[in-house]
Amino acid sequence: MSGFNRSFTLLRAAMRHQLIPKANITAKPAKHKLSTGEQVIAMSVMFVTILGPSGWILSHLEDYKHRPGAAQE
Repeated sequence: MSGFNRSFTLLRAAMRHQLIPKANITAKPAKHKLSTGEQVIAMSVMFVTILGPSGWILSHLEDYKHRPGAAQE
């Protein structure tokens, strides 16, 4: 048990001396207001980019299971 306490003390001492720089984050309004059409286009592109490939794979899952040259059970 003393080994556990010693390692915990060393870990705590190592974490105490780390310097974490502050980020320069400022909250300002957007320079250019996006129109509703631009927002719809951006969200559609993101939707297709992320969910398109996974939807393709799921819709063709049976084709991937029965590809030619695979061992038949």
